Amino acid sequence: MTNKKLTAVLFVAAALMCLYGAYSGETETVYQKAANICMECIGIG
Repeated sequence: MTNKKLTAVLFVAAALMCLYGAYSGETETVYQKAANICMECIGIG
């Protein structure tokens, strides 16, 4: 497999995984975890 083909395959795989995560409702979970980490770093939470 050439470098360009491998890059294209990995890009498509990553896009499909992102779409699956968004479709299954994981965006809210990721946002909540990110907000909690930020709150802890700032010292608010």
